[in-house]
Amino acid sequence: MTDSAKTLTEITLTGKALTEDVTEDAFLGGQLRLRQPRSGHRAGHDAMLLAAATPARPGDRVVEFGAGVGAAGLAVASRVAGIKLVLVEIDAGLTGLARENAAANAIAAETIVLDVASTAAAFAAAGLGPDSIDVVLMNPPFNDAIRHRASPDKARAHVADASTLESWIHAARRILKSGGVLSLIWRADGIAEVLAALDRGFGSLVILPVHGAPGNPAIRVLVRAVKGGRSPVQLLAALMLNDESALTNKQVQNILAGKGVLPLAMP
Repeated sequence: MTDSAKTLTEITLTGKALTEDVTEDAFLGGQLRLRQPRSGHRAGHDAMLLAAATPARPGDRVVEFGAGVGAAGLAVASRVAGIKLVLVEIDAGLTGLARENAAANAIAAETIVLDVASTAAAFAAAGLGPDSIDVVLMNPPFNDAIRHRASPDKARAHVADASTLESWIHAARRILKSGGVLSLIWRADGIAEVLAALDRGFGSLVILPVHGAPGNPAIRVLVRAVKGGRSPVQLLAALMLNDESALTNKQVQNILAGKGVLPLAMP
């Protein structure tokens, strides 16, 4: 068994044995260790790529929507000291794990059980009022329900309905300050949906296509958008996860080891 996937019956970070239904996994070259359910949606490369694409500065109030166990948000916080991190997740069990993960990694984070599609009043009651946030990052459920049949324990995290993307971007637009940044990851064949949803209130888009290997179609897009931004759209050179030999390329290796960021995270 590798160090990145041990059952918590073998590891006692809190001084007591934990259930075999939860694993502890190493991210960012071991800089970040996260407890997450053994089955269902599990954090992986998408979360780390999203974190590496998210710009933040010390003092920024940063909110992750659909945080799960907190992987992407905590990865940003491990890179940028002094941010005020808020993890928003609809599942109370995952929120509890996110809270434990923040504490175990000595990262200050507020955790909130909240449906991202909730009303403005519900957000405000949770302390996320309009025009109050510097950065929002999100990895929404993005698989088409018609084309993708997910198991029941993965459906909520993986499958989108017709309004998912629009409602999540609307919520981000509402809580972001003018000039605030939205960072998101989505499936590449849905880029038209992303552009349409961002057309209302966002601009200065920077888009990074992500390919599994050279010669293959893009599988993901990472997008940075600015509330009220007016700069032209930038389409960056594609990121290849693997090279021609099917080995993880050096840039991706560095990102996954916590030694680099993507151009979207740079000013």
